Amino acid sequence: SDVHAFGPGDSVMIAGVPVPHSRGVIAHSDGDVALHALCDALLGAAGLGDIGMHFPDSDPRWSGADSRELTRHVMALLRARGYAVANADLTILAGAPRISRHRDAMRHTVAQLLAVEDHQVNIKATTTEGLGFIGRGEGLAAQAVVLLLQIAPASPG
Repeated sequence: SDVHAFGPGDSVMIAGVPVPHSRGVIAHSDGDVALHALCDALLGAAGLGDIGMHFPDSDPRWSGADSRELTRHVMALLRARGYAVANADLTILAGAPRISRHRDAMRHTVAQLLAVEDHQVNIKATTTEGLGFIGRGEGLAAQAVVLLLQIAPASPG
């Protein structure tokens, strides 16, 4: 899962898609909560730690980074260990912005990043019914669950 607070801006990146909004997010990279949650789920399923271990916010290399590139890097790590993605399920938790108009583009973008068909990716959204920081409109969050398949032995080295 991943969480980001809203800050200055006029859009937020969600699942690799810019979504117009009255605010942006405060983050070291592009602040894509969905792709960050996805990277964490991928790394965790493969026993490879978490996104902070691979892309620390103390490293200037990742300042303003495109989260699609982070996801590609994670997928390269998984491929080197013989893994492929069977499916991915992402949940966006936000009162706003609404994602319904962007859901198909998000699904397609994530599917391409994971080298799977669109039907192997699910994107859904929910609110917190006005509760907590999300309900107060202070930020947004995402959760991801993935199923990995071991399709080949890990590469040597």
